[in-house]
Order: sequence, then C-alpha cells, then structure tokens
Amino acid sequence: MAGPSQLSDQQLAFMRVLWDRGEATAQDVLTALGEQGHELAPTTVATVLTRLERRGLVAHRRRGRQYVYRARAAEQEIRRSMLARLTDFFFGGDPDALVSHLTAGRGLGEEDLEEVRRLIAQREQQARESSEDDGG
Repeated sequence: MAGPSQLSDQQLAFMRVLWDRGEATAQDVLTALGEQGHELAPTTVATVLTRLERRGLVAHRRRGRQYVYRARAAEQEIRRSMLARLTDFFFGGDPDALVSHLTAGRGLGEEDLEEVRRLIAQREQQARESSEDDGG
C-alpha cells in the first residue's frame, strides 16, 4: 500500500465516507460529501476514488452498471501512519514531545488526567501481556 500517510483532507473525507458506510457508490460518496458541505463534480469523485484505488487504499466491485467501493485500509492504520508522519516531521520522531505538546496549555481537568492515566495503565498491561506471550 503506497503512502497512506500522504492523504489530503479531501482524500480523508472520501475514506471517512467509506469507513462509515462500509461500501458506497460514487453517487453515495458525492451525496455524503455534499451533505458535509463539499460541493464536488461527479467526475471529481470518480477521479479521487480511482486514485485511491491505484494506491491500494480502496477497492471496488461491479454491481449492475455501477462500481461499489470499499476501504481496503483500516481507519486505525491510516491514523497511525499519519500520526507517525506528523510526529516525525514536527517532533523529530519523539512521541513524548508530541504528548507534551498536546497536553501543554490545554487546561486538562482531573477527569482528563484520569483518562490519560487509565490509557497509560491499559497500554502498560498490554505490553506486559505481549511480553509474557513472547516468553519474556
């Protein structure tokens, strides 16, 4: 799969429609994006879907005279790839610097901090279980 970290806002909007719906025709995508305020020509929708398919991010099947598209790339996969690229670009690959930036000046309340602690504990537990599974 070529370059999921390089998706434009428009391409991400197309992917979100496919993730949300599971499958969609070009007309479905056009309608969904129109409802979100994206006014696109049908030819633009077809072009973007074709380009996403060439990159291996989308696949299609024929249903009658229409193509029905689905995402081949999972949302989590795209999110992870884009976040890694952002972390590399802005924070020299240092996730601690990213977290520090995200929490600085945000006025995190006790509830927010507790959620962060819970997520960290959950991740630590997963790491321990993974280590045990690997025989370590």
